[in-house]
Formats: sequence, structure tokens, C-alpha cells
Amino acid sequence: MTTEIERAEAVATPFASDEDRWQAVLDRAPAADGIFFYSVRTTGVYCKPSCHARLALRKNVRFHATCEDAEAAGFRACKRCKPTEETLAERHAQVVAQACRIIEEAKELPSLEDLANSVGMSRFHFHRIFKESTGLTPKRYASAHRAQRVRETLPKSPTVTRAIYGAGFNSNSRFYESSTEVLGMTPTTFRAGGLGASIRFAIGECWLGSILVAASAKGVCAILIGDDPDELARDLQDRFSQAQLIGGDADFEELVAKVVGFLETPSIGLDLPLDIRGTAFQQRVWEALRAIPGGSTVTYTEIANRIGQPKAVRAVAQACAANALAVAIPCHRVVRTDGSLSGYRWGVERKAQLIRREQGAS
Repeated sequence: MTTEIERAEAVATPFASDEDRWQAVLDRAPAADGIFFYSVRTTGVYCKPSCHARLALRKNVRFHATCEDAEAAGFRACKRCKPTEETLAERHAQVVAQACRIIEEAKELPSLEDLANSVGMSRFHFHRIFKESTGLTPKRYASAHRAQRVRETLPKSPTVTRAIYGAGFNSNSRFYESSTEVLGMTPTTFRAGGLGASIRFAIGECWLGSILVAASAKGVCAILIGDDPDELARDLQDRFSQAQLIGGDADFEELVAKVVGFLETPSIGLDLPLDIRGTAFQQRVWEALRAIPGGSTVTYTEIANRIGQPKAVRAVAQACAANALAVAIPCHRVVRTDGSLSGYRWGVERKAQLIRREQGAS
């Protein structure tokens, strides 16, 4: 079975094509620095994509993965952009990575002052750099990390309490206040793999093929599209391995009809109660996707910028690949930098059809 990371690799590798790289050079995009370098045949020099030297003709430009590759090809480093030197953004990234390791390894959340001191920055400067890089404050990052640890340890822990304290929560009550948002169900139910939780579902047919809609007591938790209804049902079962899956009644099938109706006529919109489960970062990406108007498309880079993490293009692609709520969270509206369509977990052709249908209705 294809993993989420493998799907993300298929969705979008930032600046993977020469066309994307050349566009980054034209844009002098800082987000491309460190991902690739370019050389100019007529000058014998290689640069960072963000270099402000006079632009060369495209026919004279080559791309290289590393400085070493460029130098092995006979080019020398540009004295203006100094591609071999560490950029301020790279230094900030190292600081943030160090702070993240401290947070992740700490039994209790260090104070903002202690974190800032550990990386040699003032509290204000560190807080700003951390939020610009991760899109979260140190406190929110720590909360998201602890929540992830709870999700990972609950199924293996002998008791719920041990899992909660082992994840860094210093009281049961603090965790239980947010447990439904973090887990989508009570900790005890989650620990049992969803045992006892009821997931209603129904499968219908539409112009895209088979469509499965599933909902918990909180809201719609999956909208899956494919060619084989049985495969969709197996996918749902894998997601909620111990939950009680219940075939939807006539009332529930109206919910499927509502989704199918939206696919037929996108202009009517789709307003559903959703049970959205994901990391803090994924939920911020998905929130940004839901803000894209029907009939419009944006790039992975634009989404990264909108959530305040311009370097996180690859992570944005991974969040799109992890989306289990087709059309309700419209990851099909995200395209590559040059406007071309990249991977889509339900098929690139379906992605193209959805965009065409929405643009025709807008």
C-alpha cells in the first residue's frame, strides 16, 4: 500500500523541474536557496536562486543540486550572493531546529526565556524567529508535539494516565480538556483503536467513480473517491481498525447525495460538519485549503506563504497527501508553480476534472 509520504513525493517536490527552477531564478525566490544552484556558461559562475546579479539568458543556464556539483562542472562561486556561505535563513533554521529538539526531549515545557537563552537569543527575537519558521509559537508547538506523542503512545500504554504523563502533560485534566479535539474521541476509545466508536458510512456513485462518505458523532471524517467500492471500504476499515462501522440508513445516504450534488453542481457549495483529524501543521494547511474559492487554484508555495512558512512547501504537499476529506478539504485546487497538475491521491485525471468542472461553474 502506498504510504502518505510516498503520496507526498508524488504530489510535489519543490523546484523539481527545470521550468520550476528557472521560474525561481526569475523570481529570485529565497525559498529556493539551498534546494538548488544555477550556473551561467558565459561567466563561469554559479549562484543561489535569489542572487540579484543580472539575469543570464536561459540557454546559458544550468542547474546543480549542490555547490560541489557546480564546482565539479568547472564553475566558481559568485562573489555577490556567496552560495557557499550559510544564509541568515539557514542560521535561523538551525536555531529553530535546536529549540524544537529541546522541546521534544523535555519532560516539561521549558520557559520561553530558557529556550531563548539556550540558543543565544533574546526572548522577543527568538519568539519571532520561531513563529516565522514553524508558523506556531513555542508553546503551541510543544502542545502539538505532546498531542502527537499521546496519539502514538496511547495504543501501547498499559494505562491512559501513563500515556498522558509520558507525553509531557503535567495533569490529566489539562489533557482531557482538549482530548476530543486532539484525538477525535475519548482517550480510552482511541487507545482501543476506536473500539466502541461508531462510524457510519455509505457508498454511492458519481461522475468521478465510487464515493464513500463516513461520519463519526462529531462530523464527516472521511470522503474517499475511487474505482472500486470494496477498496474504499477497506481503506475506511484500515483508518478505523477497531471502530464499529455501520452502513448508513436512508437519512445518512442523504448526506452522500449532498456530496454528490456538490460534485455535479459546485456552485451550490458544500457545508458539512467535519471531524478533522491531523497534526497542528496539517490542520493549518487544510484550513488554508478550505479558504480557496471554487474555480480558483493556488500553488503549494502560495499555501506555504499563507500559513507563514514559506520554506515548508514540501510539508504542505505532504499535508495535502494526508487529506482524507476529498472536496470538503479541496486539495485538488493546489497546483505546481507553473500551473501544471501534480499528484493527487485520488488520481491526477480526477483532479483535472474537478478543476474544470468548478471553473466551468464559476
